[in-house]
Amino acid sequence: MSILRIELRRSAAVGAALLALTVGVATLYLARGRWSDGWLSLALTTKEYMILLWPIALAAGAWQGRREHRAKVGELFDTTPRSPLRRMLPVLVAMGATLGLAYVLVVVAGGVQLASTAGYFPPDVVAIVLVGAFSLVAATWLGLGIGRLLPALVTAPVLAVAGVLLVFFTAIMQPDWMAAVLSPAYGSGGFYPFQTIDAGVTAALAIWMVGLALTGVLLLVARNPRVWLAAALPVLLGFGAAAAIVPRDEAALVAPVDPVARELVCTDDAPKVCVTRIHANVLDTLTPLAREGLAVLAKLPNAPTQAHEERRAYLTDGAPARDLDVVTVFVRIDERGGLAHPGVVVPEMVFGLGIGYADTRCERNGAVERAAAYYLLGRQPVSAVEEIPEVFEEDPETTAEAVALWQGLRKLPEPEALSRVTAVRDAILACRDSSGLLSR
Repeated sequence: MSILRIELRRSAAVGAALLALTVGVATLYLARGRWSDGWLSLALTTKEYMILLWPIALAAGAWQGRREHRAKVGELFDTTPRSPLRRMLPVLVAMGATLGLAYVLVVVAGGVQLASTAGYFPPDVVAIVLVGAFSLVAATWLGLGIGRLLPALVTAPVLAVAGVLLVFFTAIMQPDWMAAVLSPAYGSGGFYPFQTIDAGVTAALAIWMVGLALTGVLLLVARNPRVWLAAALPVLLGFGAAAAIVPRDEAALVAPVDPVARELVCTDDAPKVCVTRIHANVLDTLTPLAREGLAVLAKLPNAPTQAHEERRAYLTDGAPARDLDVVTVFVRIDERGGLAHPGVVVPEMVFGLGIGYADTRCERNGAVERAAAYYLLGRQPVSAVEEIPEVFEEDPETTAEAVALWQGLRKLPEPEALSRVTAVRDAILACRDSSGLLSR
């Protein structure tokens, strides 16, 4: 333990860990909105930052690995009776443990904010974070081995650049199963809050990282070319074992879903409002807004009586079965874990006239639907750019046409106007063109 304490004081372990921790926490909090949905989003976002953290660990190991060469004591230490592995064990533990701990602390730093808002903690998070931490251990040990083998001053910076390129290009390589094995950042940067990493993918990455770590150890303790060549064996065996167990099906490789996180949590009273389990903390805030939207839609015959959060996985799910009793609601989470853009909830529910936009197989007239929706809302149509957070551009003619149609509806008796709006809704359901239904 005393030797280990000396290593922690004199080696690059603490400095490298502090650098990784600082970079990780800074990048995490510069993009708080990306992971404020919950623990899964936090784990995936931190995993995405492997593109920065893995090269730091690799370069730090390489810098430390050239210490004997830098001090010109390599030949002296080779004459000692202690085996190379025993002699290198303290630096392996010091460097690996501190960098691995730094990764865990980055996640903990994000978890401090989530603790008060994220009520669902998926078990997948533990495995994802632990394998992520071990990935930094593997990068550090591999860097130590390469640094000792190639103790040039440029080795560490070259490895840092190579590490960035390696993590990035292996994450996007084809086929997907190979990317899942090779890249510590694969599957990160979630597209929806309930996205996870398949357990088989996590296990395959862990095996590959074990191979890299053992290769690094062999390179660090090797004293002859024969052992240097043998150092390739663990990485080859690790890749073979990982490739044997990694899933091959798209559902497990491309943005898989945690089914528990996607389960609905609903109000006890009617009209029923439901959100996914991962967003259960905003149910109380969303409920009065969703019920206001249902009340607006109730002006139409056979209007929906329930509001459910939109929970389709856009990369893997097809068009859902249509349920006319349910209107979907897009739930957005702000940087603090609360409901973002509450003012857009009611308009979005009404814009699709209770049908939504999940099924895109039929062409739809945006101006006609906009006019019909704003008639129900009781106000003049405005550009979608002003109403919907994700819309940044729209043809001005669409808004102008919607305003003209809305003005025509306003001149009609209410029963006639509602009849025309109902006709638009029926046309959408029947996949018919709704053009002209408001101006006939």
